[in-house]
Amino acid sequence: MKPRQSSFWKVFGAPLFIAVLSAAGLFSALLGDGIWDALSWLGLGVPAGLALRGLFSRRRAA
Repeated sequence: MKPRQSSFWKVFGAPLFIAVLSAAGLFSALLGDGIWDALSWLGLGVPAGLALRGLFSRRRAA
């Protein structure tokens, strides 16, 4: 009998990645100016973009 593979990373992989990216964006916003501002925009913009993409794709499907 083949052992079942853990589905932990399948379920929590993407949300964990989004949480880490958001936390890194918030932390880099506190560190300073210049490149830190760009990193914070990236770290907070990607999760926001993913959320908007999910929101609009669900509305079209319904």
